[in-house]
Amino acid sequence: MTTVTSPLEGRAIGLVAVPDPVFSGAMVGPGTAIDPVRKPSEAVSPVDGVIVSLHPHAFVVVDENGHGVLTHLGIDTVQLNGEGFQLLVNKGDTVKRGQSIVHWDPAAVEAAGKSPVCPVVALEATAEALSELREEGEVEAGDSLFLWK
Repeated sequence: MTTVTSPLEGRAIGLVAVPDPVFSGAMVGPGTAIDPVRKPSEAVSPVDGVIVSLHPHAFVVVDENGHGVLTHLGIDTVQLNGEGFQLLVNKGDTVKRGQSIVHWDPAAVEAAGKSPVCPVVALEATAEALSELREEGEVEAGDSLFLWK
């Protein structure tokens, strides 16, 4: 069982509220989304594991059970070409839950005309594999978002 925790402080809103059909339709995988607090902050790892994919706007950490968790910082933020994002780790690094991965500013993302909403997705999982899914309410970085069995 993997506990996936919030990479950010903000409000859990669920995937259906994400303004992108790929995420809201759970085509990438099941999970939830965080509407982040609008201040410069660091997105942290939602699990202990290895960084297998790392971009300024998104990262994937795979835990010891082979569970890959995608954190996507905002929607269409790939179009910002990394501007406003600072990577704090490298691809291939082993990280601990709560470790800072990317420094970014959700308010700057919003000012650039993009949604700062952050999907947190269980890659290659079925909806049935997740439980205790958090889809509403305030969350702090490190609060449980869902369990993955």
